[in-house]
Amino acid sequence: MDLKRHSSLSTVVAHFFGILAVILMLIWLLHYREGIEYGSHNPLKVLNVHPFLMYCGFLFLVGQAMMTYKTAYATHQVQKMVHGGLHLIGLVLGIVGICAAFRFHDMLNIKDMVSLHSWIGLTTFILLGLQWLFGAFTFLAPQSSSRTRSRMMPWHVLGGRALLYMGIVAALTGLMQRATMLGQSTNAESRLINFTGLAILLFGVSVDFSVALGRYN
Repeated sequence: MDLKRHSSLSTVVAHFFGILAVILMLIWLLHYREGIEYGSHNPLKVLNVHPFLMYCGFLFLVGQAMMTYKTAYATHQVQKMVHGGLHLIGLVLGIVGICAAFRFHDMLNIKDMVSLHSWIGLTTFILLGLQWLFGAFTFLAPQSSSRTRSRMMPWHVLGGRALLYMGIVAALTGLMQRATMLGQSTNAESRLINFTGLAILLFGVSVDFSVALGRYN
């Protein structure tokens, strides 16, 4: 019972930091960085689509999907469907976010895939896509046996948790890279970026705690 209560508490904390990071990022991009618009002729507005969708659309939904599987009050089949559906929506939004970064590079004639952030980020995204396909064929396909599912489940969980932290690292290195690009940003903006990064980190840690404790209920 204590583990169940702690798992629920971790879920609440994860939602708090996750939503806080969304709010802080929106304040940063809308107030300090001109706005968010994929089809704009302003390269900075196009670039702003990338952090917004890669966190608010992709990473946030991946965390929600992970927590849903063990903490949502629903049947196991519904939990699985919501888990897979949220991952799929996150992947679709992530594709748009990645395309925004490449479009920004094309607009300014900048080389692609030269930073550590881009290497970690794209690798994480591809592996999460493969993880989703693996999960769909293993746990949702009717022809998959229960023995196969029980054998693969620990690897699926461990892979998901590792990829969550890789996503957090990608987000934090992306914020660091963007802060470096901004150069002479105001002290208020610099603090806002730092607090956004901290909120994303604590969101990831809380999600992992929720998932780890939820498995023992």
